[in-house]
Amino acid sequence: MQPLNNRKLKVLLIAEQCNPEWPSVPLVVYNFFKEINQIAEVTLVTHDRNQPALEKKGYENIAYISESAAIKHYYKTVPSLAMKGRVNWPLYHLLSYPVYAEFDHSVYQAFKDQVIRGEYDVVHAISPIMPRYPYKIIKACQKRNIPFLLGPVNGGIPFPPGFRETAKQENASLNFLRALGRYLIPGYVETYKKSTRILSGSSYTLNLLQKLFALPDDRISLLFENGIDRDALMEVKRSYTPDRPINLLFVGRLVPYKCADVVIEAIGKLQSSVQNRVNLTIVGDGSEKASLEQMVQKLNLGDRVNFTGWVPQEETVNYYRKADVFCFPSIREFGGAVVIEAMACGLPSIVVDYGGIGEYVTNKAGFKIEPRSREYLVEQMTEKIKILVENPQLRSQMSVHAIARAKEFIWSNKALKIHEIYQSMLVSSESVSEANESSKLTSKVFHTA
Repeated sequence: MQPLNNRKLKVLLIAEQCNPEWPSVPLVVYNFFKEINQIAEVTLVTHDRNQPALEKKGYENIAYISESAAIKHYYKTVPSLAMKGRVNWPLYHLLSYPVYAEFDHSVYQAFKDQVIRGEYDVVHAISPIMPRYPYKIIKACQKRNIPFLLGPVNGGIPFPPGFRETAKQENASLNFLRALGRYLIPGYVETYKKSTRILSGSSYTLNLLQKLFALPDDRISLLFENGIDRDALMEVKRSYTPDRPINLLFVGRLVPYKCADVVIEAIGKLQSSVQNRVNLTIVGDGSEKASLEQMVQKLNLGDRVNFTGWVPQEETVNYYRKADVFCFPSIREFGGAVVIEAMACGLPSIVVDYGGIGEYVTNKAGFKIEPRSREYLVEQMTEKIKILVENPQLRSQMSVHAIARAKEFIWSNKALKIHEIYQSMLVSSESVSEANESSKLTSKVFHTA
């Protein structure tokens, strides 16, 4: 290989989920790939179910991994087993593991020889993002001393103690399957023990992994997985006339742990003089929509609350721009990209201080509520809404800080940070190789003598 200072780094980027047309993790991973691809020579390895969307973007440096007929059939049956009514996520992830295991093995078979021959400077495994999957390719990295970067990984966050009923609704009793998987899934422990560097998407996950695997500080660091494009930053000019309604906004799936009901109940508890000045728009759909609509009618808030239903990702920006305050009291959000999107449009946010969103929002950019109990959350949501409705100057100040905070999540900046990590791993790897060679030479001289 040429010296590194004369060429781009060669990176093998492993991402089972990577799709510009799908929300959540597939889109997050695609944004990482898109930006890293600008500054490094990337070979992306992904599942062939992502191929149609990626080919539309014109990329040629992608290897698609197909699945066997048996796994393809099995993959289609998983939703029917785990998605009867409300999605049983612990069961869904457990049942989905064989699909990932075949992908992981296929990646190893297809690329192990290339890695061992030193055709890549760095191997970076970026999805699945949840911290419960092994990567067999690390065996090949170990043989050639190729740096292996894992992450950002995120998740494993339990429900707050004060929300047992919500946890029950979300089938949290099956979360023991995560811990069980650490001991039963082949290669899981090896992946975390032998990774050159691990990136964590939240402080909770970072502390969890450090405790589980006794990782030193220099092998794991924080890098939030969510981000925004630079053109998503919008300094919206909002009028602050006393007679103008204050528009509150919730964006997300309508499921128990997102707690859209908390916002509705909080509005119902506002004094009439304040309540008459607010409108709430709820963007999203899900299993709780019907009960939320009933709640609105019961509280006589029909003229205050509007449900849009599901809205395409690219159209949600229109709702951010029309809003004044973002209310998102999700109690178990390890990511929460909607909060970054809201801040990028200058919205002060009211969130729960737990998981990722508690780290995204600063005290200058919004309010963070401790998740003591549902009652406490409603009480504090009511109070914070009242403060922001009655204080236009505070809304304006928080808007400025929200945009400033959102700038820290620009995708291109995150890619540059990852590139710096690639380089630092390579320096460390070369030092180890030189030390090993020196040790071998010394040993040879000693035995010869």
